[in-house]
Amino acid sequence: MISEATVVKNTGSHYMLSALPEWNLFPAVMRGKIRLKGSDSTNPIAVGDIVRYETDYEEGTLPTLENPAVIMEVMDRKNYVVRKSTNLSRQSHVIAANVDMACIIVSLYFPEIKLPFLDRILVTCEVYGVPAVIVLNKVDMYREEAAEQLEAFKQIYSGAGYRIIETSAKTGEGVEELREACKGKVCLFSGESGVGKSSLIKAVDPALEPRIGKISSVHLQGKHTTTFYEMYNIATGGFIIDSPGIRGFGLVNLEKEEIALYFPEMHKVSEGCRFTPCTHTHEPGCAVKAAVDEGIISAERYNSYLGMLEDDKKFR
Repeated sequence: MISEATVVKNTGSHYMLSALPEWNLFPAVMRGKIRLKGSDSTNPIAVGDIVRYETDYEEGTLPTLENPAVIMEVMDRKNYVVRKSTNLSRQSHVIAANVDMACIIVSLYFPEIKLPFLDRILVTCEVYGVPAVIVLNKVDMYREEAAEQLEAFKQIYSGAGYRIIETSAKTGEGVEELREACKGKVCLFSGESGVGKSSLIKAVDPALEPRIGKISSVHLQGKHTTTFYEMYNIATGGFIIDSPGIRGFGLVNLEKEEIALYFPEMHKVSEGCRFTPCTHTHEPGCAVKAAVDEGIISAERYNSYLGMLEDDKKFR
């Protein structure tokens, strides 16, 4: 019997599937080597993928660990989030597929935010058609002590057109807003180690039991606690994909001439540039550089863009 289901857990060579929106999990393995057209990904099957599988069971009977389903084919994806290794490898890794929304979890401190890292994730979401929301977690720890920095961060990213949800898994602030934003959607929770992804998932649905880690007191960096990708069914309706903490995020399949197109605030003003194409680095009459000088586009976002242009050279 051949059927379709969604991958809800990936531990490397073994998978758990469910025919969403139903939540009846069953095990599966991959048949041989499945390659996607034009893909150099290290993982041909990602959480969120819809796959065709085969079983020797009668209809209505779920496979078992002793006799799992066999994945035969990965169906076309509507979108996905992918990253390149931060070394000089050309290989990429698909974080999640068929996502309705990406919640990029960040914290101003504990661990300290790295804006270029955040901007790379946001650009990737723009490239592959994944709507992104910035979830600013742990606000209880710095709302008063770092009010000025908090406001500056919000101005940068709300000015770029992104929705920001301020949360605290500890106090519950913003959790209802986040829960409502995830309702009825497949949402990816992604970010650096230690920003509180798993704690937020448990806050959104206290019945869930994602692994929660602690911050290293030596470097104030997060420790990896989620070691594989897993989807959770949340009580209010919808699904959350928990991903391992990420410490590096390289762009994939993006020419340097295209990068500015995926900064919404830069793309918006670039029509006023004197030259087309314009790299927004040295050309006279560049509307983007003028917008940076006038404070319309943040210097931080522009510097991230310049960093991405430099990164592009490393992979060529």
